Amino acid sequence: MIEVDELTKHYDRRARPAVDRLGFVVKPGRVTGFLGPNGAGKSTTLRLILGLNEPTSGTATVGGLRFRELPRGLRHVGALLDAHDVHGGRTAEAHLAALARTNGIPRRRAAEVLEEVGLAGAARRRIGGYSLGMKQRLGIAAALLGDPPVLLFDEPVNGLDPEGVLWARGLFRRLAAEGRTVFVSSHLMSEMEHTADDLVVIGRGRLIAAESVAEFAARGTRRSVTVRPAAPGLADVLRADGATVREEEGRLVVTGTDAGRIGLLAHRHGVPLAELTPRASLEEAFMELTADSVEYR
Repeated sequence: MIEVDELTKHYDRRARPAVDRLGFVVKPGRVTGFLGPNGAGKSTTLRLILGLNEPTSGTATVGGLRFRELPRGLRHVGALLDAHDVHGGRTAEAHLAALARTNGIPRRRAAEVLEEVGLAGAARRRIGGYSLGMKQRLGIAAALLGDPPVLLFDEPVNGLDPEGVLWARGLFRRLAAEGRTVFVSSHLMSEMEHTADDLVVIGRGRLIAAESVAEFAARGTRRSVTVRPAAPGLADVLRADGATVREEEGRLVVTGTDAGRIGLLAHRHGVPLAELTPRASLEEAFMELTADSVEYR
């Protein structure tokens, strides 16, 4: 479990704090998404949890202890903060072997986690020749090296191809199902919608929400309705009726009206529907509830 209590970080006393009296709990057995606009303080918060920065006040603990109090840290917490933060002249095998040795982890774990993340065939290649997606996989392998109960990932799917994104999503869900604490920072609302159970949302260093994905999405005032098939004629009818319509992968996503009205208009114009599903949009709720916290428009 990760517990953050009244956490504050000032880099410059004359400026607004990067993190301001932040408090939340990340529970085991669930994937918790960490969201916020650019400059909200997400990366600083992760660094404070891992003891890479010293808080001005407040506490951040893992299992009741500060990270620096945990012996052989990779056995307790695995983290990926920056996929580029590796020595390009080393091989993946050598990089993980060094981490294993300094944390009292058997060397064989390096080969095991490289196999798990799909890099076994590139284990002896120099990291400098890796793509961003491969470096992300290597960073995930390093996080898994000590088989820790707590895992933190900062933008872990950046650079991954669609297959890699699906793999990462399944990995995070499996790790949580094993009872681990999984904390994932991301800007991808669609990914959080498919991956996370809970959310911690911050803006300007302060907490905006700490609740389930469904609860947060339901707080948005703009609801949408998913309609299939994406009949062009129906889209025109809905727009003429004042709705906003966009097409996504063979379906219509409609806002500004409700499912009953859509069904009535479809019936009047002889359009058979395979799906008519009201939904609370995580993206719409996020944009609405963080609007006052956006610094870079």
